[in-house]
Formats: sequence, C-alpha cells, structure tokens
Amino acid sequence: MEKKYITTSIAYVNAQPHIGYALELVQADVLARWYRLQGHDTWFLTGTDEHGSKISKLAEEEGVEPKVIADRNSELFAALKPILNISNDDFIRTSDQERHWPGAQALWRQLVAAGDIYKSTYTGLYCVGCEAFITEKDLVEGKCPYHHKELDKIEEDNYFFKLSKYAKKIASAIKSKELEIIPENRAKETLNMLADAVDISFSRPKSKLSWGVPVPDDPDQTMYVWCDALSNYISAIGYGRKDAHPTQPPLAKGRGEEDGYAKDEAKFNKWWPADVHCLGKDIMRFHTVIWPGMLLSAGLPLPKQILVHGFITSDGQKMSKSIGNVVDPTEAMKKYGADMVRYYLLREIPTTDDGDFSWKRFDDLYNNELADNLGNLLSRVVQMAKNFTGGAVPKITTEPAPTTIAVIAGYEELINKFELQKALILVNQYIGELNALVDAEKPWELAKQNDQENLEKVMYQLLEGLRIVALLLAPFLPATAEKISATLGLFGLSTITNWSEEAIWGRLPAETLIGETPILFPKEPR
Repeated sequence: MEKKYITTSIAYVNAQPHIGYALELVQADVLARWYRLQGHDTWFLTGTDEHGSKISKLAEEEGVEPKVIADRNSELFAALKPILNISNDDFIRTSDQERHWPGAQALWRQLVAAGDIYKSTYTGLYCVGCEAFITEKDLVEGKCPYHHKELDKIEEDNYFFKLSKYAKKIASAIKSKELEIIPENRAKETLNMLADAVDISFSRPKSKLSWGVPVPDDPDQTMYVWCDALSNYISAIGYGRKDAHPTQPPLAKGRGEEDGYAKDEAKFNKWWPADVHCLGKDIMRFHTVIWPGMLLSAGLPLPKQILVHGFITSDGQKMSKSIGNVVDPTEAMKKYGADMVRYYLLREIPTTDDGDFSWKRFDDLYNNELADNLGNLLSRVVQMAKNFTGGAVPKITTEPAPTTIAVIAGYEELINKFELQKALILVNQYIGELNALVDAEKPWELAKQNDQENLEKVMYQLLEGLRIVALLLAPFLPATAEKISATLGLFGLSTITNWSEEAIWGRLPAETLIGETPILFPKEPR
C-alpha cells in the first residue's frame, strides 16, 4: 500500500465559487477516491487563500475587518464539500494563525538560512486583479493578459527570492520526470519560462499590504503570495508547527489535526512530498517554477506530479460578471444533483484542456447518457430479474459480458494517466454495450421459450455487468454508484479498498436478492 497526498490549489476568497474551481475539486476528488479504492493511504487537501489587498479593499468597502470577509467567503468554498460530494480530508485556511502561519514563517526562515532571501528595491508593473507583478514581455497590448487592464507602476523596497539560482535544477527535474507536469505541453511551457527565470519580489511593505503573514524578524514587511499561499501544502500537514509551539497541547479535534504539535513532524514526513498537485493553467507558473525553487532552497522534496487543467467558457464566451454568464455550481447542483454536475465536468470538459459549459449540453447529457443510457439499463435489468429469475441473482457461472475485461484494463490505464474524461467515456460506452446485450439476447424471448439456462446466463451477465459499472463509476459518481450497488444487494461500495479483487468478473454472489429500482435520474430534473 502506498501513500497518496492529493491537493487542489487554494481558492481566493474575493468572490464566490465558480464552476471552474468546481472542476478542479472534482478532478482531485476522482483521484483521491480512485487511490482509496486501490487501498492506498490517501490524504486529500483543499482550502482557501485569504490574504491580500483585494480582501482588504472589500473589507474597507463594507466597513468590516478583513477576517470577516475571509470567514464569510471561505465558508462558501468549504460548503462545496457536501454540494459536490467531495471527499477531502482537510481544509486549510491561510488566515489560520495556528495551523498555517507557523509553516509559512518556518519556510521563510529556511530560505533565509539558505542565503536565498535578500532586500532590494523593486520597480515594475503590478496588476491589482492578479495581485501579482507582471513583466513587460507578458503584457498583451500593454495590458494584463488576464484582466486586460493597464497596470500600476510600483517602486518599493521588498525582499527578493533567488529563483534564478534554481532554474537549471528545476528544469533538470522536469526533464527527468522527477517533477512530472501533465500534460506534456505544459512541461514545455514551463521549461521556456525557466530559460528566462529571474529573482522574484517576495514581500511587500506592510503599509501597502497589511492583511497577510508577517515576515519573520521584520514587522514592516508582509509576505507576498508566493511564500504565504504556496506553503499551505506543507503547513496543512504540520510543517513548522512543532517548532512554533513545542509545548502546546493538540488542536481541537475536527480541524484536520488529531495528533497535536508533538506529532506534526511525523505527519509531515509521512505525507510529503505531494503525489499530485491539481491546479489551473493560470497559476501554473507559480507551481511549476516558483514553488519548486522554494522547495529546493528549503531542502525539501519536490512534488511528484502536477496536473494542470484548462479554463471553462460559458456558451463559448469567457465567464464574466458583467456579461452575467458566470455559472454557479451550487445552482447547477440544486437543479440536477451533485452527480450530474460531476458528470458534466468530468465527461464534457477535457481533463487538461479548455472546455465549454452549456445548459443545453447539460440537458442533453442528463437525458441521453444518464437518464436514458444508465438509468434505463438499471431499470430494465432489475425488472427482468424480478420477472424472470425470482428477483435474485441466478445460480450460474458465465463468461464476462463482451468487452468487460478490456474495459476494466483500459479504465485502469486511462485513470492512472489522468485521462479522466476518456475513462468516463469508456464507462459510458460499456453501459451502452450492456444495453445492446439486452436488445440482442432478448431475455423476454428466452423466458417465453422456457430456455432457462441461457436466460440465467444472460441475466447474470447483465447483473454482474451492473456491478462492474457501479465499481467503475465509484470515483466519478459516488452517490449513483452506491445506489446501483445497493440495488444489487451490495452495500459499502465507498469503503472498498481492494480494487484488484473487486474488478474480477463473477464477484456478484448467487441468490443475492435484488432491491427495488431507484430512479437514478428523473427524466425531468428537479
């Protein structure tokens, strides 16, 4: 059994959750569930980035403290766990002075100890929307490439990090796949960035950025986002906390930390390095260039894999509040249910490329692939079992339904390569093949002919095929998979940790009573 540490990027709390962040959560959740299904010891982290001038500005406009904004909006992101059925083990907040700040400050001190932090005057262009400094070469027609606005010219005394010192080492790690970036074209982009790597501004004057983690030993400076936000991946698993609180008792239970400060170091050593960082292409540079440089400076192992997803447009247009086309995952869930939202994001949006969100396409997938294909298969097979085999699994051994073995092997290969969209399409095709088996074998005709042997063979193929479908869907549509499994008289699908055994044909016990057919996807979504 291996350990698997999966993370999403932490969401910035200046606005409500949108469908793009839901995509990242769901992708990471599929991986976490898949690893657990295989029996791996898995830890899945997500959270919120809560500092910065945007939050301060919002607080000022509302006449409240920044913490009020952070608390309120962080809760909206934490609420996505039940809304989208996300199985994260922990939720880290960068404003948490007990859990996060010690790790961020400990990392800073390590960079200082390595001789990689120095103070200098920074002169450059700053995008308020990105809360980041933008280089001249990255501008598009003189404006921010993401917000399309002119930038502020800033001159201030900051601390800098010697990123240029580590550019060759990072490039070497990427080329050797010590640090694997997926897809490959993102790795090539990163190598191009590293060719021009320069030292980066690492702090801002407290007079300009007061809402953030203080720089150790310099109360007039506040950590810039790099050391603050990126360090969440190690602070959440205990990095730096033992040294900051050597004599304090454990934190309150239910906050992702049960062992207390005395065992933080052991927890960190168990989980780091991260096995998979999941993130969007807009913050790829932060994670594939800056973060590895910080880790190398601190003498910490690099993450093993970084999975980069694309953007989601809305009916072909970039999502924008001014246009009014921002898709709220909460509203989509209320209408269709969590599994349909998950299905759309995983089935329709390419795993590592841009995709589009369309309500028309949503309706089409719901009705054609889930209600008609999957829901209809379960309904037909269960009803035939009640009519022809006494409502129980037949006592007969059969060969696997056509393509089953190939589907399972293909599914394993695809999901292990992070081809989540292709893996789900393969499952959908298998469901279609089981429906085709019903039409080809016509169990009702076999019943009329009193051909009990062939009838029971076909029915076992269909019922066991449904068990396989539930198993394949478990990481993608966990609630639906549980319903299918329970209908077959099998319970506890979410607790299975022996995939290699469960994926073998013929595990459905004979004479198991079949339950009533649940309506998986009502034809008219609620």
